Amino acid sequence: MIWIIGGTCEAVELAEKIKGKHKYIITAATESEKEFIDNESLVVCRMDEKAMEDFIKRNSIKLVVDVSHPYAFDVTKNAKEASYKCNIEYIRYVRRKTADTKGCICLDSVQDCLKFLKTVNGCVFFTTGSKNIREFESVRGKNRFIYRVLPSVESIKQCLDNNVKMKDIIASLGPYSEDFNAAMFKEYGAKYVVMKDSGVQGGTDEKIRACRILNIKAVIIGRRDEDGISDIDDIIKRFALVLSFARTQNR
Repeated sequence: MIWIIGGTCEAVELAEKIKGKHKYIITAATESEKEFIDNESLVVCRMDEKAMEDFIKRNSIKLVVDVSHPYAFDVTKNAKEASYKCNIEYIRYVRRKTADTKGCICLDSVQDCLKFLKTVNGCVFFTTGSKNIREFESVRGKNRFIYRVLPSVESIKQCLDNNVKMKDIIASLGPYSEDFNAAMFKEYGAKYVVMKDSGVQGGTDEKIRACRILNIKAVIIGRRDEDGISDIDDIIKRFALVLSFARTQNR
């Protein structure tokens, strides 16, 4: 049995490509994933490292394929450790980073972004989701912060729990075109747009180009380098070899 750790469009792509060819379970952290993964193999749950070990043993997992979001650091860390402890193969899918960041403000972490935000004046438009709203709100001061989040119960709850006003919430599903981004950034009078380097799949290039059109600053929260495979078809080839080897070892 293969365990696909999902939560991304690539996980959906992988599941579709191997459907009927390999047995697998795909997991996601929130109920909203059911809208994107119409699959009886989907399990919605959040797990720490110990829970992952139990999940591997309970479901007789032979291979873990981590296709979680590039910023889901804890998920990846725990999956690697659980795989190691259970003595099974772990494969990480890694999105390619954005190549063209000329003119952008590139920061290494959320903490660095918080320090930077303390120095700005004006409207800041966040395209980073709902996870870090509490931290961002702690440095808002007199500025206006706009949050573009997924139209899910979980995301809206994060906004409400942190006292974000309705006029400062945009609940919609991307990715978006360059023109759509530019229209939205202009409408809200953004001086800065904060984003993660979510690659092509996350629409990062379109956000950066929209900022350039409007002559506003794109603020990119970077991500660490990871070892892994950056092509879904190569992932499939890799785990086909792993499973084939495992079968020969069990004979």
